[in-house]
This record gives sequence, structure tokens and C-alpha cells, in this order.
Amino acid sequence: MKNANLSWLLMLLLLIVVSLVGVLMPSDFGGLDDPNINPGDVAWMLTATALVLLMTPGLAFFYGGMIHPKNILSTMLQSFIAMGLVSVLWVVVAFSLAFGDSVGPEGFGLFGNPATFFLFNGVNGATNPDLSPTIPLALFAMFQLKFAIITPALITGSFAGRVRFRSYMLFMVLFTLFIYAPLCHWTWHPNGFLRNWGVLDFAGGTVVHMSAGFAALAGAIFLGKRKDFGKEFKPANIPFVLLGAGMLWFGWFGFNAGSALGANSVAALALMNTNTASAAAMLAYLFFDMAKGKKPSGMGAAIGLVVGLVAITPAAGFVNVGSSIFIGVVAALISNYAIELRSKTRLDDTLDVFPAHGMGGIVGMLLTAVFAQEVGLVYGEFTTFLYHLLALVLVSIFAFGGSMLMYKITDMIVPLRVSAQAEKIGLDISQHNESYDFEYKSDE
Repeated sequence: MKNANLSWLLMLLLLIVVSLVGVLMPSDFGGLDDPNINPGDVAWMLTATALVLLMTPGLAFFYGGMIHPKNILSTMLQSFIAMGLVSVLWVVVAFSLAFGDSVGPEGFGLFGNPATFFLFNGVNGATNPDLSPTIPLALFAMFQLKFAIITPALITGSFAGRVRFRSYMLFMVLFTLFIYAPLCHWTWHPNGFLRNWGVLDFAGGTVVHMSAGFAALAGAIFLGKRKDFGKEFKPANIPFVLLGAGMLWFGWFGFNAGSALGANSVAALALMNTNTASAAAMLAYLFFDMAKGKKPSGMGAAIGLVVGLVAITPAAGFVNVGSSIFIGVVAALISNYAIELRSKTRLDDTLDVFPAHGMGGIVGMLLTAVFAQEVGLVYGEFTTFLYHLLALVLVSIFAFGGSMLMYKITDMIVPLRVSAQAEKIGLDISQHNESYDFEYKSDE
């Protein structure tokens, strides 16, 4: 207990130090008279940024409704805390690592210089010709922050019910700095090497969903099975799952259409493809379930539509609406089968993060290279597809291997897994001394 208290005290002191350094930074929010500002683009991007932030509480309901009642609050809090921790981390240094001056050879950027935008120095109301040509750099930075927030939150479904809260927070810091930020730089910075290879990721299929999916797979392997793995339990709250899925669908319009970075026709295309792919995926997932003899379920509908959203993310601004239907259907069928296959193994990915987000991201990434207008495989272009295959291998190795290393480092500093007793009574009580189900009694 004393060690735990010391950990929280150190975190508090670190936050106080950061706040004191922050007051020494320049306070002038310049660039307010930048003639390149487009008011329409600004209005849309402010809206899109708010929509993307809503996705993380949506994810909290989505995951929280699926889990055992004794872990519902802890699972939801793991998403909510990301909004606080990653927000501060992004301002301090993570945005610099993702979008700062590129470190690496020309055309082969590896990560951003941490000093470029340290504590958001220079992130103001002016445009940036490389990153935000018609909106303030500050708005671009806040839009990108929402992506950084939800990515580690996505991972939590794989180890729900068995990880210490403070260990998870430490892992989230390490993942954001050393896995997410470099991937972001590779894919979206003008000097990033994946971007210069022509790898297409419109809104985060690679950066968000593949990285989260492979980190989730690594987490499930590293932490091992739950003590009650294999035992049947009723999900905490199916209406929460549907509510969360609806919030994700709603927020995803900002996620994908906002990635056009302006109020333009590309944003409209991305919005249209996003809605269509998710609708097609939901239907395909349910129809596949029913073809196997199952009844149509709220859980199946929710998972299917989210898989469709994941799969269309890298392609949203690059393909036509007909292709979006195909992408949604294929992703739903593959994820449905992957979830069923995972259930027959000893891998305890609690909420099937890898079969849904990881596989959905992979399918979306590859099909983007197939259907992307003018440069896709169906247009006779092979180069884009080959680079996507290479990127798939590199990103998979980096995200899985790097995350496994982050888990090991975290575990050496603060043990990741809770005690058997804490796991038995549930993380809501053992980690937070709260309970959602007042009538729930432990097995003691």
C-alpha cells in the first residue's frame, strides 16, 4: 500500500512540475490574423474534433457493457482516464514526437523532434503549410489528439478484468510515446517514410486500429488468461453496448470526414463511405450469425457496425461508395470468423480487440490499396498494393514487438497484473472501491 501511495504521489509531483514549467512558456497565442484561415474549414474541424472526442466515452459504454458486472466501472474508467492522461502528454511532448520536425533522412522520417512543439510552443492560431494549410495549427493538434486518446483506450478490451490501474496508466504513456507517435509520424507527417512510399491511411486504419489491435494481442499474451477464463457469464449491460456503438458511429463521422481537414467534397465522400460501410458490415455480421444458426443479437449488430467503421477508416476518402459496401461486408465476415476462431483457443483477448479492430484494420488497409481511385489494384496499379503489403509486415512487427516490450518495461516498474484475490472480487472494488451492480456479490 505504501508503494502504491508513493506511486500516486510521484505522479502528482510530476504533474505539478509540468504545470510550473508551463507557466514559463510564451503566452502569446499568435497567428490570429493569418490570411490563409478558412472560416468554413475551421467551423467543420471544431465540430469534427468534438465528435471524435465523443468516441472515447462511446467506447467506454461499448466495452463496459460487454464485461462481467464486477469489472464494468474499471473497464469504463480505463477509457475515461485516457482523455485526461493523453491530453496532457500530447501537449507536453507527444504532438512533437508525432508531427514535429522530422528526425531521419529526407523522405524517411522516423519520429518528430521532441523540442519542436514542446508544451505546444508554436502551436497557435496560425496555419502550417505542411500540416494545416487552412486551419490553425492548434486546431489540427487538438483534432489529432482525439485519435491519440482513443488508441490506447481501444487496447484495454484485451486485458479487461486483470490489470492494475496505475500500471495501465504507465503503459499508456509508454505506448503513446514510443508506438503511437512514431507510427503517426511515419504515416501522416510529410517526411514520414510510409507516406512517401505511397501508403494510404486516410483516418487511422494503420495508425490507430492496427497499432491498437497488435498491442491488444501482445497484452493478451503477456498477461495470460483470467482465472475464470472459459466460464460463461452474462455481459453487464447490452443496452450499454448498443449505446456505445451508436456513439462510436456518430463520432466516427468526425473521425473520418474530419480527416479531410476541411469542409469540402472529400469530407462528404468520407462521410458517405463511413455510413455505408458500417451499415453493410452490421447486416453482413448479423446475416452470417443467422446463417450459422444463431439468433440476431444486439451484441452482433454492435460488433458488426464497429468492424465496418474500422475497416473503412483507411479508405474513407480514397474509394467510391460501392467499394465501401464491399469493404464493410468482407471485414464483417472475416472478423466474425476470427472471433469464433479465437473463442476456440486459449488466447484470452477478453473483448476480442484483435479479431475486431486488428483484423478490421488489416482488411481495410489492404482493400484500400485494391480500390483506391487511380492508384489501386483494380486500376492496374501494383506499386501501391505492394507497399501496403510491406507496410503491413513492418507495422505488425513494430506494434506487436514494441508493445510487448512496453508491457515488460511496465511490469518491471509496477506489476501489471492484479492479485488473484483482487481479480476474484473484481477490479471495480479492488482497484476503485466502487460498484455499479449494488446487488452483485463476489464468489467468496
